[in-house]
Amino acid sequence: MAGEIPDLVVLERTGTGKGAARQARRAGMVPGIVFGGEHDPLPIQIPFNALFKKLKAGRFKSTLFNLKVEGHEDVRVICRDVQRDVVKDLPTHVDFMRLRRTTKINLFIAVEVIGQDNCPGLRKGGVLTLVRPEVELVVTAGEIPDHITIDLTGHNIGDTITISQAQLPEGVKPTIDRDFVIANISAPSGLRSSGDAEEATEEDGEEA
Repeated sequence: MAGEIPDLVVLERTGTGKGAARQARRAGMVPGIVFGGEHDPLPIQIPFNALFKKLKAGRFKSTLFNLKVEGHEDVRVICRDVQRDVVKDLPTHVDFMRLRRTTKINLFIAVEVIGQDNCPGLRKGGVLTLVRPEVELVVTAGEIPDHITIDLTGHNIGDTITISQAQLPEGVKPTIDRDFVIANISAPSGLRSSGDAEEATEEDGEEA
């Protein structure tokens, strides 16, 4: 299962409609709604600064939150829409969807690397580059993996490790259809520089 799910603390909003929404904004809040599941929609408001900070951090719409509202049970939610001011590009309304355990969602999951001790490429001084430290996957809300694993065993300098070589939990699949690169093992910089110099010398000899 995934590690700790971040809390998102919001307030229940009294009243609905444009008037109530404007009042919330004047108070430094961003109005929103929580919908889905087996409960009625719940009008909420979240402090503007708190929401803006999370939006600025990135991946807000692909992060699972533990929504905390006083007087209500905690519930897992994911953002489904953020409406913004067309001129200032600042958030004016936010929609969250409650998740059932069987709900399929897109989330970024961390990549864990194993097999370094059995990797010929690293033993020769090769450098591992993790092109994607996280990979966006389709997962089930009730069974979110903490990470996916790539194994470097047997890999040499010049090898790439793609998503098809990753160990994915059952029922989990990437959001991208193509077999994209997660990591690669490249030659150490000194070796690359030496190789470039040799190529340049050969080219100069040919020109002469």
